[in-house]
Amino acid sequence: MSGGDYVAGKPSNDDASMDRLSTLPNSVLLHVLAGLGDAAAAGRTSVLSGRWRHLWALLPELRFVPRSPKPGLIASALAAHEADLRNLDVTTQDAARETVAAWLRVAARRLAGSLVFTNQDVPRNGRDSDDDDGEGRRSVYDERPRRRGVARDDDDAKQGRGAFELPCLDRATSVSLDLGHLGLTMPRAGAFARLTEFSLINAQLPGGGPCALGDAVSSRRCPCLQRLTIMDVPGVEDLTVRSDSLRHMELTRVRDLRQLAIVAPALEHLQVLLCFYRHWPRRRPVASITARQLKVLKWGDPFDRRSVQLGKKHLEAVCPDLFLVYGIWPNNGCLELLRCFNNIETLSLTLVHPPVAQVDKFRGHFFAFASSWTKVAQADKFRGHFFGFASSWTKVAQADKLKGRQCILLFTQIS
Repeated sequence: MSGGDYVAGKPSNDDASMDRLSTLPNSVLLHVLAGLGDAAAAGRTSVLSGRWRHLWALLPELRFVPRSPKPGLIASALAAHEADLRNLDVTTQDAARETVAAWLRVAARRLAGSLVFTNQDVPRNGRDSDDDDGEGRRSVYDERPRRRGVARDDDDAKQGRGAFELPCLDRATSVSLDLGHLGLTMPRAGAFARLTEFSLINAQLPGGGPCALGDAVSSRRCPCLQRLTIMDVPGVEDLTVRSDSLRHMELTRVRDLRQLAIVAPALEHLQVLLCFYRHWPRRRPVASITARQLKVLKWGDPFDRRSVQLGKKHLEAVCPDLFLVYGIWPNNGCLELLRCFNNIETLSLTLVHPPVAQVDKFRGHFFAFASSWTKVAQADKFRGHFFGFASSWTKVAQADKLKGRQCILLFTQIS
């Protein structure tokens, strides 16, 4: 039965003084309970009267917040729940893996929609300076080249926090897991038959050999997956994804990655950011991307055409790695990437420069960069367009590499 099908129960003998609110239909009362935004608060309404006693267990959506009862009670609440869940949202603080594993096993039986789980990693000694800039912001480029957060991840592994197995959520349509550096293993059997979106953030996966994550999100076990996001997940060394349905894929700070293989004929958007830097330059990045529908590529990593195969010569948009105005690294990889394409419609490039005392000094170096840029390009890849950025000197050089509409330059300063 859906929430709208419930009817008001008849007052029992011990509810002679029932208030008018309690006489409303179940569908209305369930809407009231959902508005509380907290499963624990909804459960406490059971003390109002017998009319309310088990009403919370019919809610199609449950949200557990950090101020809710102890995480260990989440499993008990889900076990007492009686209806299918179209939305389950759980937020905890430094939850133990045993606790998380317990309630996820129960949730797997009820979930028929989306799951969002956030395990907030609370710093032990004040603000964690490795994660932000002092104002709560964290740059996606934090790992270049210092690999922020790696030491803490390694410490967590050494402390034996262990790993739990993700149950097979066979009726889930969307799953987002931010585990706060808890260890995780993928289910050894079963299929995510209805899953269209999967996001895995801040998780520890067992290292060594091919990763079971790739098998779990491939078409054989995840036939409907369209969007895949993996961020801040150490332990993934060899990732192979074969999906006929995948359209959008983002890999960010998958720090142990050595080899990547993607076979996804429907893939349109691919981001690979800060995944290969840990082993570079001792080891070349190794990747094979087969995606004939690919339109947008964001590659923020070392690049070597001898070991990275893209298989696509025309893209709508390319966003290479940073380009240092005053240096060489990682400029070679950026230029190597651009050489792979015959046509690029939109190029987005981030130019990084240290503080400069005078605008003219920076301008001189920039025009030197623009001059060398045109030498790299061959005939038909650029077509005399504008380099657009916020300044009065936007038209810099006749470019021969971008055959399309625009090249967007974003300046950022290293302090």
